[in-house]
Amino acid sequence: AVVSTQSTGAMSERYSFSLTTFSPSGKLVQIEYAIAAVAAGAPSIGIKSKTGVVLAAEKKTKSLLYDDTTITKMEMITKHCGITYSGMGPDFRILVRKARKIAQQYYLQYDEEIPVSQLVQRIAYVMQEYTHSGGVRPFGVSLLVAGFDDEVPYLVQCDPSGAYFAWKATAMGKNHINGKTFLEKRYNADLELEDAVHTAILTLKEGFEGQMTEDNIEIGISTTAGFRKLTRSEIKDYLAALN
Repeated sequence: AVVSTQSTGAMSERYSFSLTTFSPSGKLVQIEYAIAAVAAGAPSIGIKSKTGVVLAAEKKTKSLLYDDTTITKMEMITKHCGITYSGMGPDFRILVRKARKIAQQYYLQYDEEIPVSQLVQRIAYVMQEYTHSGGVRPFGVSLLVAGFDDEVPYLVQCDPSGAYFAWKATAMGKNHINGKTFLEKRYNADLELEDAVHTAILTLKEGFEGQMTEDNIEIGISTTAGFRKLTRSEIKDYLAALN
């Protein structure tokens, strides 16, 4: 039995560097490694309320000497749609550029904003393409997309495998299991937007190392008026209200 276990381990190792070859157990190991890269990334939270969607992300820098105004974890894709991530920042940047291009092509063709569901579907298609093509590797990021379609709020997660699914509330990145457990206790469908912002901050605090300030977290909200990032002074007020 010991020998067979060792041989199975050796077999899976043999397949671990090939992206497009299945291992004997039916896994594409590089995708699992990409998901592990996401789980090791900085936490990000998404919460859907009755009147909007909240995204919150930890924005830690490796050195005090960084100019942290140049570092961002959230980007606007269309007027009503924003996106954040856990995992590798440079990969996120590439996907943001592709997402904006997809949104603009749709706008030029149909003269209206791309629905969130279609935007997510097309981003997921790009991510899936990178799981079966030669000479590439999967994206090392999971995305959280927040937006509005016809007065309905959406919160959707996109994984390196190309899988995507809608959430009421979720956590990604480091400590995501504790984050989800916390959200399961705190979430209810009647949350107002203000309460959702407070809950998002509290969820981030669950596994936060050091002092949480307006400089090391980022919050974005999507409402019928559009997507916007909260200013540092607004975040400071929310943090003061919780303390």
